[in-house]
Amino acid sequence: MTGIDQSAGRRQEVNVPVPATGRVRELLARFGSAEACAAKLLCDGHPAEAVAFTVVEADLSARDLTFGELRRDSARCAAALAGLGVGPGDAVATLMGKSADLVVALLGIWRRGAVHVPLFTAFAPPAIALRLEASAAKAVVADVDQRHKLAPGAGMPADASWRVVVAGGEAAGGELSFERLLGAFRGDEPEGRAVALGGDAELVRLFTSGTTGTPKGVPVPVKALASFQAYLEDGLDVRPEDVFWNAADPGWGYGLYYAILGPLAAGHRSLLLHSGFSPALTWQVMRDFGVTNFAAAPTVYRSLRGAPEPAPDGLRLRTASSAGEPLTPEVITWAEQTLGVPVRDHYGQTEHGMVIANGWADAVRSPLRPGSMGRPLPGWSAEVLHDERDEPVPAGTAGRVAIKVADSPLMWFSGYADTPEKTAERFTADGKWYLTGDAGTRDQDGYFHFSARDDDVIIMAGYRIGPFDVESVLLQHELVTDAAVIGVPDALRGEVIEAFVVLRPGTEGDDTLAKELQQLVKARFAAHAYPRTVHFTDQLPKTPSGKIQRFVLREQRRDELDGH
Repeated sequence: MTGIDQSAGRRQEVNVPVPATGRVRELLARFGSAEACAAKLLCDGHPAEAVAFTVVEADLSARDLTFGELRRDSARCAAALAGLGVGPGDAVATLMGKSADLVVALLGIWRRGAVHVPLFTAFAPPAIALRLEASAAKAVVADVDQRHKLAPGAGMPADASWRVVVAGGEAAGGELSFERLLGAFRGDEPEGRAVALGGDAELVRLFTSGTTGTPKGVPVPVKALASFQAYLEDGLDVRPEDVFWNAADPGWGYGLYYAILGPLAAGHRSLLLHSGFSPALTWQVMRDFGVTNFAAAPTVYRSLRGAPEPAPDGLRLRTASSAGEPLTPEVITWAEQTLGVPVRDHYGQTEHGMVIANGWADAVRSPLRPGSMGRPLPGWSAEVLHDERDEPVPAGTAGRVAIKVADSPLMWFSGYADTPEKTAERFTADGKWYLTGDAGTRDQDGYFHFSARDDDVIIMAGYRIGPFDVESVLLQHELVTDAAVIGVPDALRGEVIEAFVVLRPGTEGDDTLAKELQQLVKARFAAHAYPRTVHFTDQLPKTPSGKIQRFVLREQRRDELDGH
């Protein structure tokens, strides 16, 4: 089937993607073989002189990291990890920003055959400790400005079993210095040689939150690299001549999968900005480094659109892509006028990477339909299922967005670590369908439209936040007896967190207590996940069995905001 892509301002034939292609099979054979070696696939197999990353600093100075340099330094890192007692299959965490040290640490972990556990730098000590304990991490590499979060107290155990390695500064107390550890070894140390464990071996364990219980560990195998590279090719259309920049944080799936792992697998240079986000700096990097292929969450585009700084002259963008939350139509219009290209919306999850997209590659590109997240990419098959039965619904009918496992050769997720009951919730009883937990529709031309999460997860600025995590912290306050957290629409972030709190009898809520609760969430869960508004209420809506009905609170707030 062909069509005309008018959104990009030019006439071009487009093709409907098919579930699998020869290229998909080729990638699966490469990354899924029994002899697959992560270090060779991600580093050693590429030309030593080729640039893997350009690390950009806030002052726009930059450093190129070649595959040859990364092979040498990651071998030293692997040898150092071996010296700390880390073996194949052991977990090693990173609490680091986007930097050269991060890339060396990651490749050192994978060269050793160990499992990487990403820790988002906005996490507070309790959230960090939970992930370290759940993964049984042997060590954690932390930037010097993050080391304080690993000190005993404030949710961090005094008898922690993991070693702390400090990068970018001097070690203190029982800590180890990342720089000194690397300096103690040569690049040809036997302990630093690449370990081959095959395509089914665990490469990453990335934790995701839902609505209840503790965060779930997602084991990401080596063979998932086939999916990550396929998305770079089909969804993002990253070409050899592109200057590629995915601005997402590598502490989360989209940044780790597609700013680091995908480019390494493909042998394509990727920009890493070693600085916090600001519209002005984003414009400068785009202009000065000649970015042609850009990917980010919708919040980034909305921030650029609303920033006082205009887009600079001389931008060279060929493609712009968005993921992490639904993309609103006005951003597409703005992008066409300001960037010279539309922003194409893409959809995926931690458990499987990107599945549905308004892809950029010629073979999959189709006309944009504002509000749609696109169609399944090659290697994937998706449908909308009936709410009560595990069968597809007619086009245009709302239901559950699901992936058809047997017809999705790039599907690599098989279950959460150590939580079989949570895994069972993700698959139908017959194992035929993976249930995303999202609700939506599919039109007669195969375009999917997102409508809502069906498990209450909040998507704020591209970050997925489980309400249970925030509620658990609020309930730690001595005056709080019950709490519920919801996402409320926000023009910039997509959603923001609001909390409904029930206090002990005889206690009055005020601004001071609200600020105290906000700070509590920042300190004990994550700096970005605090409730922007705290509502004090006498009771929460619940089912007869006592479950909080967050949807009732969302509807109430929607009516209030609409002036009803």
